[in-house]
Amino acid sequence: MLQVSIPGFGFVKIQHLVSDFTGTLALDGRLLPGSRIMLTKLSKSLTTHILTSDLLGTAHAELKEVPCLIHTVRGPRLDEKKEAYVRKLGARTVIALGNGMNDRKMLSRARMAIVVVGSEGCSREALLAADIQASSVKDALGLLLNPKRLVATLQY
Repeated sequence: MLQVSIPGFGFVKIQHLVSDFTGTLALDGRLLPGSRIMLTKLSKSLTTHILTSDLLGTAHAELKEVPCLIHTVRGPRLDEKKEAYVRKLGARTVIALGNGMNDRKMLSRARMAIVVVGSEGCSREALLAADIQASSVKDALGLLLNPKRLVATLQY
């Protein structure tokens, strides 16, 4: 569990990390460098959920050594399916990571949301739905491993 009090933002008690795979944790179907180690460290305090349409069919193989739950979402309205998953977990206990149009509702529903603007960029809607913008997944996960960075970014 991640607990942090952020002046102006409020007390945050997070139990779940919910992340998109393609474009957020991975580029061209391959997990980005450093992600595996950081996700493994985070899994000691947060239940990690990966939501993916797995367009390239690599998510399960790439994440096989990472202690996480992989949920494949298919069909139309991926954004609504991801949002429903976060709601089912209890949105107030979720921090979400994403970058795409289909992540926007998940990001807006979660207690805290980080948009990752990596090599694929991010959709405008995902950016507007997030609390924080990170320039890489390494930076995004680093915020969770060093919660004082969250305070520095979100306090007002």
